[in-house]
Amino acid sequence: MKVLAITNQKGGVGKTTTAVNLAASLAAEGQRVLMIDLDPQGNATTGSGITKKEALPTVYQLLIGAATLTEVCIQTEFGFDVLPANRELAGAEVELIELDEREYRLKNALQAGHATYDFILIDCPPALNMLTVNGLVAADSVLIPMQCEYYALEGLSDLVETLRKVRSHLNSRLEIEGLLRTMYNSQSTLTQQVSNELENHFGSKVYQTIVPRNVRLAEAPSYGKPVIAFDKSSKGAQAYSALAREILERVAP
Repeated sequence: MKVLAITNQKGGVGKTTTAVNLAASLAAEGQRVLMIDLDPQGNATTGSGITKKEALPTVYQLLIGAATLTEVCIQTEFGFDVLPANRELAGAEVELIELDEREYRLKNALQAGHATYDFILIDCPPALNMLTVNGLVAADSVLIPMQCEYYALEGLSDLVETLRKVRSHLNSRLEIEGLLRTMYNSQSTLTQQVSNELENHFGSKVYQTIVPRNVRLAEAPSYGKPVIAFDKSSKGAQAYSALAREILERVAP
């Protein structure tokens, strides 16, 4: 069983898109998958076809100890389960500060699901707050989606420093699982330069799979579907299916 936190402190890099579509693609490969929406915006929840009304109780109740994993978990029609989120989760930030073992709330709550799933994917918010820390403490490793643009490298060095701190104080086993190049524009010279720099610096940690800019990928969430259920033949769907297979090859003993 592998717990992957999908994180980047920079917003708009395709974290939620990756969480939803990787969950669906791993499920299509026969894996038992749980996706956790740790972002109060709840986009991974609605992108998985779950309405805000259905999403009760949420991961918020799980974190504060008012509900169990089974009570919060929702099965989607796409083969994976979701711990949903809504705006209520924003309040958890304040409440967690006063709770015992505040950084370990998610990790402790997930113990019950370890035998049930092959993969647990955590969609972290684009900020280093108590929710993200809970995600990083619960995770075995981190998947970092990033755009190949100038500011991305700067943000990446900040994130690596954050991971180092979490590893030294809260979760000694945390490591970088891989870096995923998203919204890739192969026509851009800058994109190719940043991509090469990533490969030079991180080597095999950079996934071979590249997610291109893709209209169908951008449209799918508004229909509450992962892209493989929306348009299986699209380049976006093919990319996330390839990513799922690449991840499975890496974790195979």
